[in-house]
Amino acid sequence: MSFDQVLAEVGGFGKYQKILFVMICFPHMFLGIHIMSSIFTSYTPAHHCRSSATEHWHFNVSANSSGSCSSALTEPNRTEFCPHGWVYNQEFVHSSTVTEWDLVCGQATLNSLGSSLFMLGLLVGAFVFGFMADRLGRKLTLLLSLALQTMFGVAAAFAPNYTVYVTFRFILGAAVSGVINSSFVLGTEWASTKRRMLAGVLTDYFFVFGYMLLAGVAYLIRSWRNLQLAISAPGFIFIFYIWVLPDSARWLLANNRKEEALVLLRKAATMNGRSLTTTVQLDKCEGMQKKTQPSVADLVRTPQMRKRSLILFYIWFATVLVYYGLSLGVSYLGTNLYLTQFLFGLVEIPARTVALLLLPYSRRLSQSVFLAFGGIACLFMLIVPEDSFNIRTAVAMTGKFGIAASFSVIYVYTAELFPTVLRQTGLGVSCIFARIGGILAPMINLLGESNSTAPMVIFGSAPLLGAVLALGLAETANKPLPDTIQDIQDAERLTSKNDDGNAPVDTSQAPTNTEEQELQSFTNDSL
Repeated sequence: MSFDQVLAEVGGFGKYQKILFVMICFPHMFLGIHIMSSIFTSYTPAHHCRSSATEHWHFNVSANSSGSCSSALTEPNRTEFCPHGWVYNQEFVHSSTVTEWDLVCGQATLNSLGSSLFMLGLLVGAFVFGFMADRLGRKLTLLLSLALQTMFGVAAAFAPNYTVYVTFRFILGAAVSGVINSSFVLGTEWASTKRRMLAGVLTDYFFVFGYMLLAGVAYLIRSWRNLQLAISAPGFIFIFYIWVLPDSARWLLANNRKEEALVLLRKAATMNGRSLTTTVQLDKCEGMQKKTQPSVADLVRTPQMRKRSLILFYIWFATVLVYYGLSLGVSYLGTNLYLTQFLFGLVEIPARTVALLLLPYSRRLSQSVFLAFGGIACLFMLIVPEDSFNIRTAVAMTGKFGIAASFSVIYVYTAELFPTVLRQTGLGVSCIFARIGGILAPMINLLGESNSTAPMVIFGSAPLLGAVLALGLAETANKPLPDTIQDIQDAERLTSKNDDGNAPVDTSQAPTNTEEQELQSFTNDSL
């Protein structure tokens, strides 16, 4: 019998799993804060070249006070630094990395580079921690990621110069990626088939809470160093996870560590008010242990895995490109920075709720529809006048709605499409492509300063292509997780035969047999 049947017998989503998800959800709140913090810590206010050592900002100083670099001292063949430095508008922030290190005009690209380096950290972290989690376990990887996230988040608040700051932010980004992937996979592998989707989306809500909370914290703390410290230091509370966080029993079984898995399964059964005999456990745990260590090459070794992997890689890229392109571009909309940030987070609540309601019916169609919705909204911005700030903000929020919903789907969908032996590796490599999109997003926004239509053309067309490709993926709604590559090959073969009319699918052997559904239904009802 499959691990999903064992999990249903010990309590598919009982008290044990609910406590686990509470522990997983809280770190996700800090993820939203860390990822979006650069909107405030690296904010570029309106500025102009200081005319004297005593000049301060005032709103009628010159026509160039909006932030134009044309007020710098220039000659036909050279540009000199402002002899007295820059004057910055303090309407939204009192200090940022931009104002402290004068990352404006000729140095403005360094600010975008800092955001891209953080995203590069997310990319590196997805690979490093994904590889680590599939070999050392979900728990150890998650604990290490939380520790690094807290330490380097705090260290960034005391960075003596910009080079050290972006270095710490790079490591912070890698740690954030480790927390995202390890916590999500750990929760997914402990959830029953029917509750797996709910469990996956619940963590997204806490990410959004952090997203919105950041706007309030940044409004109260206008100094970037104090803000960086305030959002990082609370991470030390997670030190007690060392003693209470369980590892994935599914991963332990897949790595031939049966006795450790059985200890966790017995504990889960006891806490959920169930019983599981040793004999039954041993019988049911056979068959999912892998004989060899998986590798990244296994993601594209067989036709079935290659198709799934390549489509997922592109969808991750397109989703993250547009998500962070819109999220990090709020300062370009010309509205109140704090209110817009809050609203961009708020719109994700109904987006993820709609995703939660549609996911039980179809993962594939949900993914495609939400990508198309976000892409069309971005293209619609091309016909909105640039001086219509409120309308542009509303349309951008509509695009954010579709992409945020797509983000909720892709995490659940990816975890279900990859087998247990490759799940963390597959998610990690998928996130590498996602972070390439994240790296490019600030650069594409910067491109808008010279060509205002280019960003929205890119942000609109990329998800539309993803919407078409998503239709080529297998449906996973209400189906057990595959444990091995062979499970995927068998399922694809049965589906292909059924579609061609050559042979009916043997439902007694397929993973989604009626007995298992009845067992899970009985389990959920009794809880």
